[in-house]
This record gives sequence, C-alpha cells and structure tokens, in this order.
Amino acid sequence: MKLPNNTKVSLGLRWLLGGIFIWAALGKIADPQDFLANLYEYRMPLPEVMLRLVAAVLPWLELICGLTLLLGVWQESALGVIMLLMAVFLAATGQAWARGLDIDCGCFGSAIEKNSFLGSVSFAFFRNLALLGLSAYLFLVSVIKNRS
Repeated sequence: MKLPNNTKVSLGLRWLLGGIFIWAALGKIADPQDFLANLYEYRMPLPEVMLRLVAAVLPWLELICGLTLLLGVWQESALGVIMLLMAVFLAATGQAWARGLDIDCGCFGSAIEKNSFLGSVSFAFFRNLALLGLSAYLFLVSVIKNRS
C-alpha cells in the first residue's frame, strides 16, 4: 500500500490528534463527577463499578495517548489505543443516537458542547468516525515508514 509520505502533513495531523486528546482528557480530569454523570446518561447496560472505573481511567489514558503523539514516542502504540477507543466511542454514540437519547456526549467536558449541536451524540458520532479515520491513516503512515 502506497500512502502519501509528506512528513510535515503527518506531523501536523499527529499534533492535531494529540492536542484533541489532551483537550478531551483535561476537560474530564477537571470535572470527573460531570464526566461520570455523562456516562450514566448513555443508559448502557454496564455495572456502576465499570462506569466509575471508566470515569477514573479514561481521561488519563487519553492524556497519555495525546502526550505521546505530541512528543513523538510510542506512536504506533498510542495510535492503536486511540483506534480502539474511537471504535468504542463510535459504538457508544451510535447506540445513543439510534435510541434517540437527547444527551450531551461528554467528550470534552466543556461548556462549548453543553446544550449545543457540538455536544450532540449525532455530531459526536461523525466526529468519532473522522478521528478514527485520521488515527488509522497516521497508524498506517507510521507502520509503512518504520518498515521501509
């Protein structure tokens, strides 16, 4: 498979994705109770202990992944984790959207998304799809670069 090898574009996209994940993490870390409340709103059949564990661990995982992308270390590992997270986020936002839940996605924990289209699960679904595509592209670029 031949992908365009523009190092500056890949670097900019990697920094963009890293910045997005850091932003998302910091919003959740700043108000973990709000993030936990957002998780409950998805009404998924998960035990409370699992939701509490997600609320405690996910923001730090996002922060680590974002920082590794900005620093350029463990890129393939971070991108692999991000692709897995994006697949889970797609499933979560997709099921909420399909069920017609009128909730804020809780993705960034910021006032920007509260009660606006930017926080809707429909917008979050397509944003997650785009971020999954971006992370997959960066993963492939990294694998091809490291193998050549």
